[in-house]
Amino acid sequence: MNNKLQQLNNKKIAILGLGIENYVLLEFLLKNKVNSVFDIYDLRDSLELGKRFDVFKDNKNINLFKQSEENDFSEYDLIFRSPGFPLFTENLIVARDKGIEISSAMKLFFKLCPSKNIIGVTGSKGKGTTASLIQTILEQANIKSFLGGNIGIAPFSFIEEIKEFDWVVLELSSFQLEDMQVSPHISVITNLSEEHLKPADPLNPNYHQTEDGYTRAKLNILKYHQKEDFAILNENFKDKPLFFNRAKGNNLGKAKRVYFGKSEFTSKLIGNYNKENVAAAVSVAKILDIKIAIAKQAILNFKGLEHRIEFSREVRGVKYYDNSFATTPEATMADLDSFVEPIILFLGGADKGSSFEALSKDIVKNKVKFIVLLAGDASNKINQELLASGFPSHKIAKVDSMPGAVKIASDEAIAGDVVLLSTACASFGMFKNYKERGCKFQEEVEKL
Repeated sequence: MNNKLQQLNNKKIAILGLGIENYVLLEFLLKNKVNSVFDIYDLRDSLELGKRFDVFKDNKNINLFKQSEENDFSEYDLIFRSPGFPLFTENLIVARDKGIEISSAMKLFFKLCPSKNIIGVTGSKGKGTTASLIQTILEQANIKSFLGGNIGIAPFSFIEEIKEFDWVVLELSSFQLEDMQVSPHISVITNLSEEHLKPADPLNPNYHQTEDGYTRAKLNILKYHQKEDFAILNENFKDKPLFFNRAKGNNLGKAKRVYFGKSEFTSKLIGNYNKENVAAAVSVAKILDIKIAIAKQAILNFKGLEHRIEFSREVRGVKYYDNSFATTPEATMADLDSFVEPIILFLGGADKGSSFEALSKDIVKNKVKFIVLLAGDASNKINQELLASGFPSHKIAKVDSMPGAVKIASDEAIAGDVVLLSTACASFGMFKNYKERGCKFQEEVEKL
Protein backbone atom coordinates (compact mmCIF):
# COMPACT_ATOMS: atom_id res chain seq x y z
CA MET A 1 0.00 0.00 0.00
CA ASN A 2 1.13 3.55 -0.81
CA ASN A 3 2.61 5.26 2.29
CA LYS A 4 0.22 8.18 1.84
CA LEU A 5 -2.70 5.75 1.77
CA GLN A 6 -1.40 4.02 4.91
CA GLN A 7 -1.85 7.32 6.71
CA LEU A 8 -5.62 6.93 6.20
CA ASN A 9 -5.72 3.66 8.15
CA ASN A 10 -7.44 3.31 11.53
CA LYS A 11 -9.25 6.63 11.30
CA LYS A 12 -12.81 7.82 11.62
CA ILE A 13 -13.63 9.43 8.29
CA ALA A 14 -16.70 11.43 7.26
CA ILE A 15 -17.74 11.45 3.60
CA LEU A 16 -20.04 14.38 2.85
CA GLY A 17 -22.16 13.49 -0.16
CA LEU A 18 -22.05 10.23 -2.13
CA GLY A 19 -21.81 11.83 -5.56
CA ILE A 20 -19.72 10.29 -8.30
CA GLU A 21 -16.39 11.66 -6.96
CA ASN A 22 -16.83 10.39 -3.40
CA TYR A 23 -18.41 7.13 -4.57
CA VAL A 24 -15.39 6.29 -6.74
CA LEU A 25 -13.04 7.53 -3.99
CA LEU A 26 -14.61 5.17 -1.45
CA GLU A 27 -14.38 2.28 -3.92
CA PHE A 28 -10.69 3.08 -4.41
CA LEU A 29 -9.94 3.25 -0.66
CA LEU A 30 -11.66 -0.07 0.01
CA LYS A 31 -9.94 -1.74 -2.95
CA ASN A 32 -6.60 -0.60 -1.52
CA LYS A 33 -7.42 -2.07 1.92
CA VAL A 34 -7.73 1.22 3.81
CA ASN A 35 -9.06 0.00 7.14
CA SER A 36 -11.08 2.84 8.63
CA VAL A 37 -14.63 3.72 9.64
CA PHE A 38 -16.46 5.63 6.90
CA ASP A 39 -19.59 7.59 7.81
CA ILE A 40 -21.47 8.83 4.74
CA TYR A 41 -23.69 11.89 5.04
CA ASP A 42 -26.12 12.45 2.15
CA LEU A 43 -29.42 14.23 1.56
CA ARG A 44 -30.68 10.99 0.00
CA ASP A 45 -31.53 7.85 1.99
CA SER A 46 -30.43 4.33 1.02
CA LEU A 47 -33.48 3.80 -1.24
CA GLU A 48 -32.84 7.04 -3.12
CA LEU A 49 -29.13 6.25 -3.46
CA GLY A 50 -30.01 2.77 -4.74
CA LYS A 51 -27.13 0.88 -6.33
CA ARG A 52 -24.66 3.61 -5.37
CA PHE A 53 -25.02 2.64 -1.71
CA ASP A 54 -26.02 -1.02 -2.11
CA VAL A 55 -22.42 -2.00 -2.92
CA PHE A 56 -21.33 -0.74 0.53
CA LYS A 57 -24.30 -1.60 2.77
CA ASP A 58 -22.93 -4.96 3.97
CA ASN A 59 -19.60 -3.43 5.03
CA LYS A 60 -19.70 -3.00 8.82
CA ASN A 61 -17.23 -0.11 8.64
CA ILE A 62 -19.56 1.96 6.45
CA ASN A 63 -22.57 3.84 7.82
CA LEU A 64 -25.11 6.12 6.13
CA PHE A 65 -26.59 9.17 7.87
CA LYS A 66 -29.04 11.83 6.73
CA GLN A 67 -27.24 15.07 5.95
CA SER A 68 -28.51 18.07 7.92
CA GLU A 69 -27.34 21.26 9.60
CA GLU A 70 -27.34 19.38 12.92
CA ASN A 71 -24.66 16.88 11.85
CA ASP A 72 -21.69 16.97 14.24
CA PHE A 73 -18.36 16.46 12.48
CA SER A 74 -16.18 17.46 15.42
CA GLU A 75 -15.21 13.89 16.40
CA TYR A 76 -13.77 12.81 13.05
CA ASP A 77 -10.12 12.46 12.11
CA LEU A 78 -10.67 13.41 8.45
CA ILE A 79 -13.53 14.76 6.32
CA PHE A 80 -13.93 14.29 2.57
CA ARG A 81 -16.51 16.76 1.24
CA SER A 82 -18.10 16.65 -2.18
CA PRO A 83 -17.85 19.83 -4.32
CA GLY A 84 -21.57 20.32 -3.65
CA PHE A 85 -21.05 20.67 0.12
CA PRO A 86 -20.41 24.30 1.24
CA LEU A 87 -17.27 25.02 3.25
CA PHE A 88 -19.04 27.82 5.13
CA THR A 89 -21.56 25.61 7.00
CA GLU A 90 -21.35 25.97 10.78
CA ASN A 91 -20.57 22.29 11.43
CA LEU A 92 -17.58 22.37 9.05
CA ILE A 93 -16.32 25.62 10.57
CA VAL A 94 -16.46 24.02 14.02
CA ALA A 95 -14.59 20.95 12.76
CA ARG A 96 -11.94 23.07 11.04
CA ASP A 97 -11.44 25.16 14.20
CA LYS A 98 -10.76 21.92 16.08
CA GLY A 99 -7.96 21.14 13.64
CA ILE A 100 -9.77 18.41 11.71
CA GLU A 101 -8.52 18.10 8.14
CA ILE A 102 -11.19 18.88 5.53
CA SER A 103 -10.19 17.29 2.25
CA SER A 104 -11.86 16.17 -0.98
CA ALA A 105 -11.45 13.51 -3.64
CA MET A 106 -9.69 16.03 -5.87
CA LYS A 107 -7.27 17.16 -3.15
CA LEU A 108 -6.35 13.55 -2.41
CA PHE A 109 -5.96 12.82 -6.13
CA PHE A 110 -3.37 15.59 -6.47
CA LYS A 111 -1.53 14.11 -3.48
CA LEU A 112 -1.54 10.52 -4.80
CA CYS A 113 -1.26 11.03 -8.56
CA PRO A 114 1.85 9.20 -9.90
CA SER A 115 2.43 11.98 -12.46
CA LYS A 116 2.92 15.67 -11.81
CA ASN A 117 2.07 16.41 -15.46
CA ILE A 118 -1.36 17.76 -14.62
CA ILE A 119 -3.21 20.30 -16.76
CA GLY A 120 -6.05 22.01 -14.87
CA VAL A 121 -8.75 23.87 -16.78
CA THR A 122 -11.27 26.19 -15.16
CA GLY A 123 -13.47 29.13 -16.12
CA SER A 124 -17.13 30.12 -15.94
CA LYS A 125 -17.80 28.59 -19.34
CA GLY A 126 -15.80 26.59 -21.87
CA LYS A 127 -13.73 24.59 -19.40
CA GLY A 128 -15.23 21.24 -20.43
CA THR A 129 -14.82 21.94 -24.14
CA THR A 130 -11.28 23.27 -23.63
CA ALA A 131 -10.23 20.30 -21.47
CA SER A 132 -11.65 17.92 -24.09
CA LEU A 133 -9.87 19.77 -26.90
CA ILE A 134 -6.57 19.50 -25.02
CA GLN A 135 -7.12 15.78 -24.50
CA THR A 136 -7.95 15.35 -28.20
CA ILE A 137 -4.72 17.12 -29.21
CA LEU A 138 -2.67 14.94 -26.83
CA GLU A 139 -4.25 11.80 -28.28
CA GLN A 140 -3.55 13.02 -31.83
CA ALA A 141 0.08 13.53 -30.80
CA ASN A 142 0.22 9.96 -29.35
CA ILE A 143 0.84 11.30 -25.84
CA LYS A 144 -0.57 9.01 -23.12
CA SER A 145 -3.12 11.07 -21.23
CA PHE A 146 -6.29 10.90 -19.12
CA LEU A 147 -9.30 13.24 -18.91
CA GLY A 148 -11.37 13.70 -15.76
CA GLY A 149 -12.75 16.01 -13.10
CA ASN A 150 -15.86 18.15 -13.24
CA ILE A 151 -16.53 16.84 -16.75
CA GLY A 152 -18.13 13.80 -15.11
CA ILE A 153 -15.20 11.37 -14.93
CA ALA A 154 -13.91 10.78 -11.40
CA PRO A 155 -10.07 10.80 -11.45
CA PHE A 156 -9.89 7.88 -9.01
CA SER A 157 -11.47 5.74 -11.73
CA PHE A 158 -8.16 5.84 -13.65
CA ILE A 159 -5.50 6.78 -11.08
CA GLU A 160 -4.04 3.25 -11.02
CA GLU A 161 -3.40 3.37 -14.78
CA ILE A 162 -1.33 6.57 -14.64
CA LYS A 163 2.45 6.32 -15.09
CA GLU A 164 5.04 8.90 -14.08
CA PHE A 165 5.35 10.61 -17.47
CA ASP A 166 1.70 10.43 -18.52
CA TRP A 167 -0.45 13.56 -18.68
CA VAL A 168 -3.70 14.21 -16.84
CA VAL A 169 -6.23 16.82 -18.02
CA LEU A 170 -8.70 17.93 -15.34
CA GLU A 171 -11.74 20.15 -15.65
CA LEU A 172 -11.92 21.94 -12.29
CA SER A 173 -14.92 23.77 -10.86
CA SER A 174 -14.75 26.67 -8.41
CA PHE A 175 -15.99 24.33 -5.68
CA GLN A 176 -13.15 21.90 -6.32
CA LEU A 177 -10.62 24.74 -6.37
CA GLU A 178 -11.72 26.92 -3.45
CA ASP A 179 -9.73 25.01 -0.81
CA MET A 180 -7.08 23.47 -3.07
CA GLN A 181 -3.53 23.69 -1.73
CA VAL A 182 -1.62 22.77 -4.87
CA SER A 183 -1.63 24.06 -8.45
CA PRO A 184 -1.45 21.98 -11.64
CA HIS A 185 1.72 22.18 -13.71
CA ILE A 186 -0.30 23.99 -16.40
CA SER A 187 -3.38 26.01 -15.44
CA VAL A 188 -5.92 27.35 -17.93
CA ILE A 189 -8.60 29.95 -17.12
CA THR A 190 -10.97 30.30 -20.08
CA ASN A 191 -13.04 33.28 -18.85
CA LEU A 192 -14.86 34.59 -15.79
CA SER A 193 -18.40 35.87 -15.29
CA GLU A 194 -20.99 35.97 -12.50
CA GLU A 195 -21.83 32.42 -11.47
CA HIS A 196 -22.96 30.18 -8.58
CA LEU A 197 -24.18 33.00 -6.31
CA LYS A 198 -27.28 31.14 -5.12
CA PRO A 199 -27.95 27.43 -4.46
CA ALA A 200 -29.72 25.91 -7.48
CA ASP A 201 -29.26 22.12 -7.26
CA PRO A 202 -31.19 20.77 -4.23
CA LEU A 203 -28.78 17.83 -3.95
CA ASN A 204 -25.66 19.99 -4.33
CA PRO A 205 -26.54 23.26 -2.59
CA ASN A 206 -23.07 24.80 -2.71
CA TYR A 207 -22.71 28.41 -3.81
CA HIS A 208 -20.40 31.39 -3.35
CA GLN A 209 -21.52 34.08 -0.94
CA THR A 210 -20.09 36.92 -3.05
CA GLU A 211 -18.88 37.45 -6.61
CA ASP A 212 -15.42 38.19 -5.23
CA GLY A 213 -15.49 34.88 -3.37
CA TYR A 214 -16.31 33.07 -6.60
CA THR A 215 -13.48 34.82 -8.46
CA ARG A 216 -10.98 34.07 -5.70
CA ALA A 217 -11.99 30.39 -5.80
CA LYS A 218 -11.16 30.30 -9.52
CA LEU A 219 -7.90 32.20 -9.02
CA ASN A 220 -6.83 29.65 -6.43
CA ILE A 221 -5.74 27.45 -9.36
CA LEU A 222 -2.78 29.83 -9.78
CA LYS A 223 -1.82 30.30 -6.14
CA TYR A 224 0.72 27.49 -5.73
CA HIS A 225 2.47 27.76 -9.10
CA GLN A 226 6.26 27.72 -9.20
CA LYS A 227 8.53 29.29 -11.84
CA GLU A 228 8.58 26.11 -13.94
CA ASP A 229 4.77 26.12 -14.22
CA PHE A 230 2.48 27.83 -16.75
CA ALA A 231 -0.69 29.93 -16.40
CA ILE A 232 -2.69 30.21 -19.63
CA LEU A 233 -5.09 33.14 -19.41
CA ASN A 234 -7.66 34.86 -21.61
CA GLU A 235 -6.13 38.04 -23.08
CA ASN A 236 -9.23 39.91 -21.84
CA PHE A 237 -7.72 39.68 -18.36
CA LYS A 238 -4.77 41.87 -19.39
CA ASP A 239 -6.88 45.01 -19.32
CA LYS A 240 -8.93 44.03 -16.30
CA PRO A 241 -6.90 44.61 -13.13
CA LEU A 242 -10.09 43.90 -11.17
CA PHE A 243 -9.75 40.27 -12.23
CA PHE A 244 -6.46 40.04 -10.34
CA ASN A 245 -7.39 42.50 -7.58
CA ARG A 246 -10.22 40.21 -6.55
CA ALA A 247 -7.61 37.82 -5.23
CA LYS A 248 -7.52 40.29 -2.29
CA GLY A 249 -4.08 39.41 -1.08
CA ASN A 250 -4.09 35.87 -2.43
CA ASN A 251 -0.80 34.91 -4.02
CA LEU A 252 -1.27 34.51 -7.79
CA GLY A 253 1.72 32.20 -8.10
CA LYS A 254 5.03 32.41 -9.91
CA ALA A 255 4.10 30.71 -13.19
CA LYS A 256 4.97 32.06 -16.60
CA ARG A 257 1.79 33.67 -17.98
CA VAL A 258 0.65 32.93 -21.51
CA TYR A 259 -2.30 34.87 -22.95
CA PHE A 260 -4.64 33.61 -25.67
CA GLY A 261 -7.12 35.35 -27.95
CA LYS A 262 -9.26 33.83 -30.73
CA SER A 263 -7.98 31.04 -32.94
CA GLU A 264 -8.79 31.01 -36.65
CA PHE A 265 -8.12 27.28 -37.01
CA THR A 266 -10.95 25.49 -38.81
CA SER A 267 -13.27 23.61 -36.47
CA LYS A 268 -16.80 22.26 -36.22
CA LEU A 269 -17.48 24.44 -33.17
CA ILE A 270 -19.89 27.38 -33.36
CA GLY A 271 -19.32 30.79 -31.73
CA ASN A 272 -16.53 33.27 -31.02
CA TYR A 273 -16.10 31.89 -27.51
CA ASN A 274 -15.21 28.51 -29.01
CA LYS A 275 -12.45 30.26 -30.98
CA GLU A 276 -11.10 31.27 -27.56
CA ASN A 277 -11.41 27.70 -26.29
CA VAL A 278 -9.46 26.47 -29.32
CA ALA A 279 -6.79 29.15 -28.76
CA ALA A 280 -6.40 28.07 -25.12
CA ALA A 281 -5.94 24.44 -26.17
CA VAL A 282 -3.41 25.43 -28.85
CA SER A 283 -1.46 27.35 -26.17
CA VAL A 284 -1.09 24.10 -24.23
CA ALA A 285 0.03 22.29 -27.41
CA LYS A 286 2.75 24.89 -27.95
CA ILE A 287 4.03 24.53 -24.38
CA LEU A 288 4.27 20.77 -24.92
CA ASP A 289 6.07 21.26 -28.29
CA ILE A 290 3.28 19.51 -30.19
CA LYS A 291 3.46 20.32 -33.90
CA ILE A 292 0.83 22.81 -35.02
CA ALA A 293 -0.21 20.52 -37.88
CA ILE A 294 -1.11 17.84 -35.32
CA ALA A 295 -3.09 20.34 -33.24
CA LYS A 296 -4.93 21.60 -36.34
CA GLN A 297 -5.96 18.07 -37.31
CA ALA A 298 -7.17 17.28 -33.80
CA ILE A 299 -9.25 20.47 -33.70
CA LEU A 300 -10.71 19.74 -37.12
CA ASN A 301 -11.77 16.25 -35.95
CA PHE A 302 -13.26 17.47 -32.66
CA LYS A 303 -17.07 17.27 -32.74
CA GLY A 304 -17.75 19.16 -29.52
CA LEU A 305 -19.50 18.02 -26.35
CA GLU A 306 -23.13 17.10 -25.93
CA HIS A 307 -25.52 19.95 -25.08
CA ARG A 308 -22.91 22.62 -25.88
CA ILE A 309 -24.48 24.51 -28.81
CA GLU A 310 -25.02 21.11 -30.41
CA PHE A 311 -26.84 20.99 -33.75
CA SER A 312 -29.89 18.83 -33.31
CA ARG A 313 -31.83 18.82 -36.58
CA GLU A 314 -33.15 20.92 -39.46
CA VAL A 315 -36.92 20.76 -40.06
CA ARG A 316 -38.59 22.71 -42.90
CA GLY A 317 -35.64 25.05 -43.12
CA VAL A 318 -35.52 25.69 -39.35
CA LYS A 319 -32.33 24.71 -37.51
CA TYR A 320 -32.57 23.49 -33.91
CA TYR A 321 -29.60 23.86 -31.51
CA ASP A 322 -29.17 22.48 -27.99
CA ASN A 323 -26.99 24.43 -25.58
CA SER A 324 -28.59 23.23 -22.38
CA PHE A 325 -25.19 23.79 -20.77
CA ALA A 326 -25.69 27.57 -21.08
CA THR A 327 -26.78 28.17 -17.48
CA THR A 328 -25.74 31.83 -17.11
CA PRO A 329 -26.88 35.04 -18.85
CA GLU A 330 -23.35 35.59 -20.16
CA ALA A 331 -23.32 32.16 -21.82
CA THR A 332 -26.64 32.87 -23.53
CA MET A 333 -25.43 36.30 -24.70
CA ALA A 334 -22.40 34.60 -26.24
CA ASP A 335 -24.73 32.14 -27.98
CA LEU A 336 -26.79 34.97 -29.47
CA ASP A 337 -23.60 36.43 -30.95
CA SER A 338 -22.96 33.10 -32.67
CA PHE A 339 -25.85 33.41 -35.14
CA VAL A 340 -26.91 35.89 -37.81
CA GLU A 341 -30.31 34.23 -38.33
CA PRO A 342 -33.51 35.23 -36.46
CA ILE A 343 -33.71 33.28 -33.19
CA ILE A 344 -36.52 31.68 -31.21
CA LEU A 345 -34.95 31.39 -27.78
CA PHE A 346 -35.69 29.04 -24.87
CA LEU A 347 -35.04 30.79 -21.54
CA GLY A 348 -35.76 30.20 -17.86
CA GLY A 349 -35.34 27.66 -15.09
CA ALA A 350 -33.71 27.59 -11.67
CA ASP A 351 -32.23 30.79 -10.26
CA LYS A 352 -28.46 30.86 -9.61
CA GLY A 353 -28.49 34.44 -8.31
CA SER A 354 -27.73 36.02 -11.69
CA SER A 355 -28.90 39.38 -12.99
CA PHE A 356 -30.81 39.22 -16.29
CA GLU A 357 -30.78 42.93 -17.07
CA ALA A 358 -27.88 42.88 -19.56
CA LEU A 359 -29.24 39.74 -21.24
CA SER A 360 -32.68 41.29 -21.66
CA LYS A 361 -31.24 44.42 -23.25
CA ASP A 362 -29.11 42.25 -25.53
CA ILE A 363 -32.18 40.27 -26.57
CA VAL A 364 -34.08 43.45 -27.48
CA LYS A 365 -31.28 44.82 -29.66
CA ASN A 366 -30.43 41.40 -31.10
CA LYS A 367 -32.23 39.15 -33.57
CA VAL A 368 -34.44 37.30 -31.07
CA LYS A 369 -37.98 37.18 -32.53
CA PHE A 370 -39.74 35.04 -29.93
CA ILE A 371 -39.07 33.67 -26.44
CA VAL A 372 -40.24 30.39 -24.96
CA LEU A 373 -40.01 30.75 -21.17
CA LEU A 374 -39.58 27.47 -19.30
CA ALA A 375 -41.00 27.21 -15.78
CA GLY A 376 -38.66 27.97 -12.87
CA ASP A 377 -38.01 30.40 -10.03
CA ALA A 378 -35.81 32.59 -12.26
CA SER A 379 -38.39 32.86 -15.03
CA ASN A 380 -40.46 35.63 -13.41
CA LYS A 381 -37.29 37.70 -13.00
CA ILE A 382 -36.47 37.17 -16.67
CA ASN A 383 -40.01 38.07 -17.75
CA GLN A 384 -39.93 41.31 -15.76
CA GLU A 385 -36.53 42.29 -17.16
CA LEU A 386 -37.64 41.53 -20.72
CA LEU A 387 -40.75 43.71 -20.39
CA ALA A 388 -38.76 46.48 -18.71
CA SER A 389 -36.30 46.38 -21.62
CA GLY A 390 -39.13 46.73 -24.16
CA PHE A 391 -39.51 43.17 -25.42
CA PRO A 392 -43.16 42.66 -26.55
CA SER A 393 -45.24 40.59 -24.11
CA HIS A 394 -47.10 38.85 -26.95
CA LYS A 395 -43.78 37.40 -28.13
CA ILE A 396 -43.22 35.55 -24.83
CA ALA A 397 -44.82 32.15 -24.23
CA LYS A 398 -44.70 30.59 -20.74
CA VAL A 399 -44.63 26.78 -20.70
CA ASP A 400 -44.27 24.00 -18.13
CA SER A 401 -43.30 21.10 -20.38
CA MET A 402 -40.72 20.47 -23.07
CA PRO A 403 -43.24 19.02 -25.57
CA GLY A 404 -45.28 22.21 -25.26
CA ALA A 405 -42.17 24.37 -25.56
CA VAL A 406 -40.94 22.70 -28.77
CA LYS A 407 -44.43 22.78 -30.33
CA ILE A 408 -44.75 26.52 -29.73
CA ALA A 409 -41.26 27.13 -31.14
CA SER A 410 -42.05 25.02 -34.19
CA ASP A 411 -45.32 26.90 -34.77
CA GLU A 412 -43.57 30.28 -34.55
CA ALA A 413 -40.57 29.36 -36.70
CA ILE A 414 -40.28 29.90 -40.45
CA ALA A 415 -37.59 28.74 -42.86
CA GLY A 416 -34.28 30.46 -42.11
CA ASP A 417 -34.90 30.73 -38.34
CA VAL A 418 -32.87 29.16 -35.55
CA VAL A 419 -34.52 27.58 -32.50
CA LEU A 420 -32.01 27.75 -29.65
CA LEU A 421 -32.14 26.08 -26.24
CA SER A 422 -29.89 28.41 -24.23
CA THR A 423 -31.78 29.11 -21.04
CA ALA A 424 -29.35 31.28 -18.98
CA CYS A 425 -30.52 29.27 -15.97
CA ALA A 426 -29.94 25.99 -14.20
CA SER A 427 -32.31 23.15 -15.05
CA PHE A 428 -33.50 22.04 -11.60
CA GLY A 429 -37.25 22.00 -11.07
CA MET A 430 -38.52 20.86 -14.46
CA PHE A 431 -35.46 18.63 -15.00
CA LYS A 432 -32.90 16.66 -12.97
CA ASN A 433 -29.97 18.37 -14.66
CA TYR A 434 -28.88 20.14 -17.84
CA LYS A 435 -28.33 16.80 -19.61
CA GLU A 436 -31.92 15.69 -19.09
CA ARG A 437 -33.16 19.10 -20.28
CA GLY A 438 -31.06 18.86 -23.45
CA CYS A 439 -32.09 15.26 -24.11
CA LYS A 440 -35.79 16.11 -23.69
CA PHE A 441 -35.37 19.00 -26.13
CA GLN A 442 -33.70 16.77 -28.71
CA GLU A 443 -36.30 14.04 -28.24
CA GLU A 444 -39.10 16.48 -29.00
CA VAL A 445 -37.27 17.95 -31.97
CA GLU A 446 -36.90 14.44 -33.41
CA LYS A 447 -40.69 14.04 -33.25
CA LEU A 448 -41.33 17.10 -35.46
